[in-house]
Amino acid sequence: MRIYLIGYMGSGKSKTGEALAKIFKLSFVDIDQLIENKIGSSISAYFESKGEESFRKIETEVLHSTKSLNNIIVATGGGTPCFNDNLDWMNKHGITVYLEANAGLLFHRLALSKAGRPLIESLNDVELMEYISGSLAKRIPIYSKASITNKASSLNVRELAEKITAFQKNT
Repeated sequence: MRIYLIGYMGSGKSKTGEALAKIFKLSFVDIDQLIENKIGSSISAYFESKGEESFRKIETEVLHSTKSLNNIIVATGGGTPCFNDNLDWMNKHGITVYLEANAGLLFHRLALSKAGRPLIESLNDVELMEYISGSLAKRIPIYSKASITNKASSLNVRELAEKITAFQKNT
């Protein structure tokens, strides 16, 4: 089993992934950690020195390397599904779970944890809300192609595990 958690930054992919890994007795990996291991620096530093285009190329390479991993849950970056046909690739190689969150919830979560997030760390509150609203509107049509959608605001990990199990049985 290979499960890819997708959704906007701050939607809870890492925490949900850790909890699902315990329920399913699977390994868990955060793609951001794999990227940082590969590049030998923080994503923020890499973003600043090499730019987003170079980062997205590395991100896709690292994502594709997860094909060799089995019995794993992978928390992706918020933008991972939105570039280089990555969502189609994830749907082909595993089960995708979209943790759906509205702009208000995301703002509430991200306003206090902007550090280390290169796309938002320099934004004030108004700019942050505008950025979230604008980029979320562009990403929703992509995120919505996931195998399973679950609201991040009312997330019950056991219920989500049941949804995943049911989906797996039906495919």
